[in-house]
Amino acid sequence: MVLSFEFFLSLFFVFLSSFVLTYLVTPVLIRKITARGLTGRDMNKLMGKPVAEIGGIAPLLGISLGIIVAIFVSTYLGFFEFDLTILFAAFLTIFMVGFIGVIDDLIGWKKGIRQWQHALFPLFAALPLMAIQAGTDFLVLPFIGPVSIGIFYSLLLVPLGITGASNAFNMLAGFNGLEAGLGIIIISTLSLIAFMTGYPEALIIGIAIIAALLAFLRYNWFPAKVFGGDSLTLMIGAAIATISIIGNMEKVAITLIGLHWIELVFKGRYKFQTESFGIPQKNGTLKAPKKIGSFTHFLLSIHPMKEQQLVLVILGLQVILSVVVLFLFFFALF
Repeated sequence: MVLSFEFFLSLFFVFLSSFVLTYLVTPVLIRKITARGLTGRDMNKLMGKPVAEIGGIAPLLGISLGIIVAIFVSTYLGFFEFDLTILFAAFLTIFMVGFIGVIDDLIGWKKGIRQWQHALFPLFAALPLMAIQAGTDFLVLPFIGPVSIGIFYSLLLVPLGITGASNAFNMLAGFNGLEAGLGIIIISTLSLIAFMTGYPEALIIGIAIIAALLAFLRYNWFPAKVFGGDSLTLMIGAAIATISIIGNMEKVAITLIGLHWIELVFKGRYKFQTESFGIPQKNGTLKAPKKIGSFTHFLLSIHPMKEQQLVLVILGLQVILSVVVLFLFFFALF
């Protein structure tokens, strides 16, 4: 990856196109969705008003434009080079998971989607990455060292990574700005590592997603005018897995979603039948329910907080985790 003015200009074009389209499309989407009655109640507010759902469509469109711009500036302007096959396969996987999320939001809004379906559907979205045998086929085992697992990496670990990350990210959600905020922090960390280690395809996808999420956060922050829904959370989770696979930083990504592993433990105690919402109080704070079935419940049990305070605490914890991961990564690198 050759660093030049043209290279950074290309990344700027990718960021700008993804940000602007998402920023412009989101309010239009809010009006259209609200007019069709596809709204949900804000569960963390005492008098929660109906809020537009399926907001993840807007970032998905923004990311798509960002990838198209990246291909254009590379192919027609020759600003920088990357592997088009890897970029397209990675984008296709993320787009397919986002599309599955849209269907999930539309069908689930009335009938509900079962847990096994959540786990199964993203497996098909991993096919593009499996087809190009993305990632490395070596695993580093304790006391043994690097071990080649050949085609089993593509056939087993890639689809497991995509569906696992998609569903894991979907669990810690339900608060204004939380999902988009966590996505920005985690993917920014992965993008920085991709930049330092020379994986342009992972960097391009990361820049496009960061831009789209920043634009979406303008409307999703407290008090939210739109919810991202599964179309957003599943897509972000798939993006984290995809970037880590094509950037050969799977261990980094597994560590970065540490808060989601904690959420998995809390949810697993009650067979994944609990929600993350708090109980709204008259003074504007949220109270933990008696059944502590989420990491958010645990934080609220320590001290009741307003929704925006709780979100900032979780985002702060994610920033700390990201800084620790970066420190460990660069320490190991040098």
